[in-house]
Amino acid sequence: MPKASHADEPSHSRSRQGFLVAESRLDYLELWHTVPGHPRRISRILPRLAMSISPSDHATAHDEPRSTASPGSLGPSTMAVHAGEARQKPGDAITDAVFLASTYTFANTDAIIAFLEEGIEREEYGRYGNPGERVVERKLAAIEGGEDAVLFGSGMGGLVGLLMAHLSGGDEVIFFDECYHRSREFCSKHLTRYGVGFKQVKTCDYDAMEAAITPATKMLVSESPTNPHLSIIDVDRFAEIGRRHGVLTMIDATLCTPFNLRPLDAGVDFVLHSATKYLGGHNDLLAGVVVGSRELMEPIRKLRGIMGGVNSPHNAYLLERGLKTLPLRMERHNANGLAVARFLESHPRVERVYYPGLESHPHHDVACRTMRGCGGLVTFLLADADWKATSAVIDRVRIPRIGPSLGGVESLIEQPMVMSYWNYSPAERAAFGIPDSMIRIACGIEDADDLIADLAQALATD
Repeated sequence: MPKASHADEPSHSRSRQGFLVAESRLDYLELWHTVPGHPRRISRILPRLAMSISPSDHATAHDEPRSTASPGSLGPSTMAVHAGEARQKPGDAITDAVFLASTYTFANTDAIIAFLEEGIEREEYGRYGNPGERVVERKLAAIEGGEDAVLFGSGMGGLVGLLMAHLSGGDEVIFFDECYHRSREFCSKHLTRYGVGFKQVKTCDYDAMEAAITPATKMLVSESPTNPHLSIIDVDRFAEIGRRHGVLTMIDATLCTPFNLRPLDAGVDFVLHSATKYLGGHNDLLAGVVVGSRELMEPIRKLRGIMGGVNSPHNAYLLERGLKTLPLRMERHNANGLAVARFLESHPRVERVYYPGLESHPHHDVACRTMRGCGGLVTFLLADADWKATSAVIDRVRIPRIGPSLGGVESLIEQPMVMSYWNYSPAERAAFGIPDSMIRIACGIEDADDLIADLAQALATD
């Protein structure tokens, strides 16, 4: 992909896979900075990375890591491997322990009173937290640039927890209209039953979003990139609208990951991830996470303890393990996504490709300015194909598995009209921008040449 013009880029920008990245924005080597025009410090406190402890000491589940490295010296892979972890761990193991406990005991009554009155950090009951979960939350907060993170049983669990904790009857939430259909369904069919208003405006129409704000508006919500159209939100502009109107902002950054974009750096209040996808990365767990300031995260954590939306100890362990290779995997996802998108754009049977790494994408300039890469998800339309002809192409692929989801090491492919919108009417699908000829491929970490060759044979006419 030809590089964007350097004319408007700061002198410290650099190019990665054709994307100009300002080190003060997205490079993990620069963790502490203030976003221009934003009144508060965005360099969230780095969870303390390492623990100075003698070999004869025994670490416990509640040992808090102490900083032994300057945050400015840590790159993305170092952060992914070490952030949030104690230097010395229970049993002197290099990996964190899995705590399979539903409850946690106290030595005596004085210990209970000290816990209740002095705020000693420890576990009490499994619905409120788990030692292994806290390690993952610290790591997620660190790599996302936030003060705190709350882990949930799924991405939808995180969205529901966030909205329920910060919205009340009479409040209103505004979404851009390109969004996960279950997010839309929760807000339109369930949140509204509790008196919370729900509006949608055209994606990337910032004037429309601002015009829709009323005194009742409490939160603005968007994905970036969006699914499945892969529109890119200008997070700086999005955050600025929220600040100017005193409205909270949230970005679902599942499709970009903190490797490609950190919305908190732009002043967005919350970042949501379905950690089931790229963060876990191996199609073997369900998890969700919300990241933000400690003050804003506290009501979410308390509500999770009431609602019981916690994850399992084993899933927390799998997520921690997956996060350690996130930068390595994302480099391959980014490269594969771009290579496959370029191939598809040149194929005569393809009418249109949705991928922000392509110059033909309407938000290519925003992607070049704000993102390290565009991920592995590619959406495309077949030319002159009905839904059955589209299904036939999917059925001929040999490497990607047919199924929902994305972000794992294995490639996945699906027809959104069948997989997610089968029970919607043609008019509803048209309103959501889901034509019958749409295919979505989530490129894994296989060799790009193999994926392209497989797509070529699947697209070959009989």
